[in-house]
Amino acid sequence: MSVNDVPASAVETGLPVEWGVERTMTDFEAMLWRLEADPRLRSPVAVLEVLDRTPGRDRFLAAHEWASRLLPRTRMRVVDTPLHLGNPLWAVDPNFDLSFHVRRQHLPSPSTFEQALRVCQTVVSEPFDPARPPWQALLIEGPDGGPAVYLLKTHHSLTDGLGGMQMLALLHSRRRRHIAHKWQSEPPAGEPIGPWRALSEQVAGGVRAAPARLAATVLHAPRTLAPLVTRPTHAAAGLRYLRSLNRMLAPPACRPSPLLRGRSLSYRFSVLETTVDALKRAGKAGGGSLNDAYIAALLGGLRRYHEALDCPIDQLPMAMPLSIRAGGNPMGGNRFTGARFAAPVGIADPAERIAAVHGIVLGVRDEPALDALRLLAPALSRIPAPLLTTWYAGQSTRLDLQASNFRGIPVPVYLAGARIERMFPFGPLPGCALMVVLASHCGTCCIGINADPAAVTEPELFLRCMQAGLDEVLHLGGESTPRSLAAWRKAWEKAL
Repeated sequence: MSVNDVPASAVETGLPVEWGVERTMTDFEAMLWRLEADPRLRSPVAVLEVLDRTPGRDRFLAAHEWASRLLPRTRMRVVDTPLHLGNPLWAVDPNFDLSFHVRRQHLPSPSTFEQALRVCQTVVSEPFDPARPPWQALLIEGPDGGPAVYLLKTHHSLTDGLGGMQMLALLHSRRRRHIAHKWQSEPPAGEPIGPWRALSEQVAGGVRAAPARLAATVLHAPRTLAPLVTRPTHAAAGLRYLRSLNRMLAPPACRPSPLLRGRSLSYRFSVLETTVDALKRAGKAGGGSLNDAYIAALLGGLRRYHEALDCPIDQLPMAMPLSIRAGGNPMGGNRFTGARFAAPVGIADPAERIAAVHGIVLGVRDEPALDALRLLAPALSRIPAPLLTTWYAGQSTRLDLQASNFRGIPVPVYLAGARIERMFPFGPLPGCALMVVLASHCGTCCIGINADPAAVTEPELFLRCMQAGLDEVLHLGGESTPRSLAAWRKAWEKAL
């Protein structure tokens, strides 16, 4: 999001907003929700905000009460349909209790930011209660009103990364002082509905049953088999699509790393940071973009990690979520697809690595069947859960790395009077070894790393290698990670 397209804060506008207003999950979101049947495939997404002070208790709780009324989706639970005949429905929880979702915690003094990370990773790895709205907020307080950490965790079926940033931009204030007369609304009435009523509501609303939805998908999907029996040019396009579909559904053409093969149900969080300008300059120096430099930095860190453990590799299987959100799309929801490829880890020169990543990403973005998973979602979301999870786990456990980046909020924002110094995003580990997400905030690239501790068995060495991989890429642009960026961490640890 740029300064021009970031949503205005609802705190200042005093107007109602529309975020996450769709009553029924899409096929893709239904698949994300139903994958929860396998604990390995849980998909929580989280943002960790570093605050310059600890918000007062009353104002902090009042901010969440106001937000839950502004965005009714935050008071809604998921009601699935029997036998997956329809898609899950969002319904207002008749037993909504804000105190269940919003909590505070003190760390013993003295403490470190890493200890706060340990608390957050434990909270994020815990499953949601399916009978309640799928989100949770935690404030880790600093002593005597000092720096604090705020964690917001949601289920991926609620929104993707960009949708989450839209939500935060709406809810966070642009000023520190309290605004007493914000727009208020009455809380939505509870909806005590069950699975059969959820299905009947969809049928009554004209939602097609599973066979009709599958037929419509086949008939209207881009570049289907129908053109094959018409003109030769159409036949060639159809064949290109089928070849692309095979590439998108097949695993990357390389073996997984022998070092990263372990899998568990635990998370381990760590963070890196640099500036947007520094990463852009590094990308340009290597003939690529900010994203190319970011991916090249991750791969450089993984190369160093493997070499340090006497296990050098040339490639590893990787996935990269890609946003398909357009300007006219409503806020919230999930609008992304994914690309998988063999990532060039073994290229030692960072400029050559950036160029190689640039070529791979351009090729992936041009794939006709890039959105293959969404094309298959109507069928996948309706098959029995054991079959769905077995298929998806077979795909995702072959991946060593997933990496994503998106624009965050480019202007200073506040939570209950506390200025947000950093916003570190953390994605789920749906069977893969590593999930790394970058979000920008006020010119800073905030990088959240979620590693499976069964895969990354030397965490301190791993983080040193990842920092070195970032530094070598930044050096192409004429600088290293600015030391001033760590000021928030020093303030945190000094206060504690």
